[in-house]
Amino acid sequence: MEIIGYIASVCIGLILGLLGGGGSILSIPILVYLFHIDAVMASAYSLFIVGITSFVGAVPKYKEHLVNIRTGLLFGIPSIISIFVTRKWIVPSMPDILYQSDSIIITKRVLLLSLFAILMILASVSMIRNKKEIQREDDRNRKALLFIEGILIGFLTGLVGAGGGFLIIPALVLLTGLPFKTAVGTSLFIIAINSLMGFLGDVLNYTMDWSFLLSITSLAIVGILIGNKLSGSISSFKLRKAFGWFVLAMGCWILIREIMM
Repeated sequence: MEIIGYIASVCIGLILGLLGGGGSILSIPILVYLFHIDAVMASAYSLFIVGITSFVGAVPKYKEHLVNIRTGLLFGIPSIISIFVTRKWIVPSMPDILYQSDSIIITKRVLLLSLFAILMILASVSMIRNKKEIQREDDRNRKALLFIEGILIGFLTGLVGAGGGFLIIPALVLLTGLPFKTAVGTSLFIIAINSLMGFLGDVLNYTMDWSFLLSITSLAIVGILIGNKLSGSISSFKLRKAFGWFVLAMGCWILIREIMM
C-alpha cells in the first residue's frame, strides 16, 4: 500500500498543476488510508505538501503573468490569519472524543474526515457543472465579500488541512471577474501562503517526520511540473468534469467509511 501511496503522491502535484487546486483532495486520503497516518497529522502533512508544491507551481504561472498578486494578497491576508489561529489553537484544543452516548461516538477523526468529505462533494458539484466565466462588475462590496470569503476559507482550510483550491477559484472568478487561467495561477499563490502558514501553526504543536514529508513533497513537485507542462494541451473543461466525478465518488466513499463502518 505504501508503494501505491508514493506513486499516487505524484498525482497530488499533477492535479494542482492542471487544475490549480485539488491537491489536498488526494493527499489526505493517501496519507490516511495508504500510509495509515492519524487524521490530524495527515491534515498537517497535507498543508506542507500542498503548500510547497503550489509555490513551485505558482512560479511559472507568475512568469506567464497568470498570477494577480494584489487580489491574492487581498484574499490571502485574512485567510492566513484565520488558518494560523485555527491550526495553532482551535484544532489542538479539540478533544479526541467530541460526543459520546450509548449508541453514538463522534471522534475528532470522524468529524474532520467527514467535514473534508462534505467539502469534497460540494467542490465536485462546481467542477461537474459547466459554468462560464463571469465578467467583473464595478462593485466595491465585492472586495468586502472577498475579505470575508478569505476568512471563512482560511478557517475551513485550517480545520481539515485542505488547500481550498476548489473553493478559492470559484470565489476569485465570481467576486473579482478574473479569467479562469488567471484564477488558477492566483489560486496556487494563495494556497501556497495559506497552507504554509497553517503548517507553521502545526510545527509549533507537533513533531514532524521530515524525511517522510520531504520525500512525498518531492514526488508531488515532480507531478506539478508535469501538470504545468500538460495544462496547455489538455482541455480544462473535460479534465475538470472527469476529476469532479472522481472527487464526488471519493467524498462519498470517505463519508460512508467514516460514518457507517
